[in-house]
Order: sequence, then C-alpha cells, then structure tokens
Amino acid sequence: MTTNAINPPAQQLTFLLILVLGAIAALTPLAIDMYLPAMPEIARDLMATPGQVQRTLAAYTAGFAIGQLIHGPISDSYGRRPVLIGGVALFFVGAIVSALANDIETLTYVRAAQGFCGAAAAVVIQALVRDMFDREEFARTMSFITLVMTVAPLAAPMMGGYLAVWFGWRSIFWLLAGFAVLVFILIIALIPETLAMEKRPPLRIGSTLRNYLKILRSRSAVGYIFASGFSFAGMFSFLTAGSFVYIDYYGVSTENFGYLFGLNVVCLIVMTSINGKFVRRVGSENMLKIGLLIQLCAGIALMVAQFLDLGLWGTVIPVMFFIGTISIVGSNAMACVLSAYPELAGTTSSLAGTMRFGTGTLVGGIVAAIPVHSAWPMTGAMTGCAILSALFYWGLAKK
Repeated sequence: MTTNAINPPAQQLTFLLILVLGAIAALTPLAIDMYLPAMPEIARDLMATPGQVQRTLAAYTAGFAIGQLIHGPISDSYGRRPVLIGGVALFFVGAIVSALANDIETLTYVRAAQGFCGAAAAVVIQALVRDMFDREEFARTMSFITLVMTVAPLAAPMMGGYLAVWFGWRSIFWLLAGFAVLVFILIIALIPETLAMEKRPPLRIGSTLRNYLKILRSRSAVGYIFASGFSFAGMFSFLTAGSFVYIDYYGVSTENFGYLFGLNVVCLIVMTSINGKFVRRVGSENMLKIGLLIQLCAGIALMVAQFLDLGLWGTVIPVMFFIGTISIVGSNAMACVLSAYPELAGTTSSLAGTMRFGTGTLVGGIVAAIPVHSAWPMTGAMTGCAILSALFYWGLAKK
C-alpha cells in the first residue's frame, strides 16, 4: 500500500463519485454534438460553406483521435491528475476561443486543438477507474460512466438547438466553457492521484510504440477493442441519420422527435442498471456476451422490419435495444481488456479509445455520405455493426 495512490479495494463507489466521473466523461460528447444543430447558423454568420463548417467537426474528431494515443502513455508515466487537469484547462481555453472566432479557419484550427485536449479526459477517466477498482467493479463503474457518455450525445443536439435559437451559436461554446470550469473545480476538489510512483514507467517513445504493438498483437485485445468499437459505431450511425429517418422519412414532427430520443435513454438507463446489479455475480465476460447477443438480435430485427415494412415502431423498438446495450458492451469489453494490462491502463485506454472512436467516425461518415431516401442506410449500418461486434468477440476475444 502506498500513500501516493488509492488502494483499489478500499475505494468506495459513491453517487458523488459517479457524478464527478460522469461529468468528466461528458465533456467530449457535449463538445461534439451540442453544436450540430447550429451548423447552418455558423455557416451564415461566418460566411462559410456547409462543407467548411462540417470540417470543423472532422477537425475535432481528428484531434481527439490523435490526442488519445498521446495522453494515455503520458498519464502512465506522470500520473493521472496532471494530464486530466491540463487537458480540461486547455479544453476551456478552446471553448472560449471558439466562441470568439470570427472566421471559419480559426474555428477549424481551434476545434482540432480542443479535440486534442478533450481526449485527455476520455483516456484518463478509464485508466483512473481501473486504478481504483478491480475488474468487475471497474465494469460496474464504467457502465454508469458510459451511460453519461452515451446520454450526452443523445441529449446534446436538442440542448444545442434551443441555445442556438434563443441566444445564438456562440452561446453553445460559452456553455461548454462554463461546464469545463465546473469539471476543473470538481477534479481539483474530489479526484486524487490514483497511480503510485513506483508503478510509473519512464516515458519513452520507443517503449510506447512497443506497448501499442504488444496490445495489437493480442488476438483477445483486438477482439475486445473492435467488439466495443463496432457497437459504438452502430450508435454513431443512428446519431448521424436518425433525425432524418424519423422526421423526413417516417414523418415524425420535430417536437415529438425528442420523445423518441427519450425512449433510447430510458432503455439505456434500464440496461445500465441491470449491468450494475449483475456484473459482480456473473462476471464482465458473461455480461459482455449478453450485451452482444441483445445487440445482434436488435440489428436483425431492424433488417426484418425493413423487409416487412413494419413502419416507424418497427424501427424505433430495435433501435432502443441496440442503443440500450451500448454501456453493457463498452464497459465490460474495456474491463476485460484492461484486466490483461493493468500496468498499461493509460496506454491501453488510449489505444482502445482511438480505435473505438475512429471506427465510429468512419462508419458515421459512410452513413452521412449516403442520401437519406429510406431507413436502409442507417438500419443496414447498425445491423452490420452488430454482426461485426459479435464476430470480433467470438472470433478473437472469447476465452
């Protein structure tokens, strides 16, 4: 036992701790999705084309993906708190500069930098929780954190839409800045350093690259990472095209679309609660299998609904179950892969996060490039992601 870090068995999972960790994890989902409804207004105000504004999102995701590869190894060598505090502080600066941007080029570059800084929270949060808890308790804790990370992008577009209408698009970034300040204060006050000094390897680029290769050479690690990645990509497919499918194709009114979004959130909360209750009894491996099976059935149901033309509810209900299992799959897959590399929790989290987010961005981009004349692009992508998730797990990761 050391005074430099928390002793995992002694750490208690409290409601306050879940709220703080969830607030940290929500930074990037809010930064990505909250300003999506304001993109047309941004284009008009900054005299930019729609494509130029869309590239600001690509810039953020690119910075986010690159940042994850870098922040993880640094946190393994220098501790979790310095990386987390520095990342949130610079995220705040990026939000302020974005709110003050007067041209699209400035906004693009700043969003890339903000994505790079925001990656610190995404990577360190998983390594920090792994330091605190053992494998099953990690999965239980991460399921609640994943719930926040998933609810945030579902709710953020609605919140951003109201802000853009009432106060203009810049208010979205001012709100992000205020939220970053709140998160910074919570970290300073409530989050201790969790990585003991004697467990910190020196930072060497060669060693970092070898550690990445070590993880990628493991069949089981690759299986877990991509099982989680394609599961997450299925949700990205819905976020990309769901509003167009529900509103333009099925004729749902704009004001009622939020209620259908809410059904996904309710299902997500129920599934997360089930995972938190049973993961310590049956183990994270078995809960992962259950989540993947539910998701696969939901994907198949989406295809059947399209073939049989079952209408709006034939799509809504399978989507609910697909998104509902995101936290079960994501948290338990990470618990399994991190348990194999506890001494490289930051490096493993950064690699897994980059692969997961990169997979989601790629699939979402493909869906976005296909004109929405039916529900097929979205439902086909979600079904394909469910199948690939299951194949990566049972083909590579399953014990």
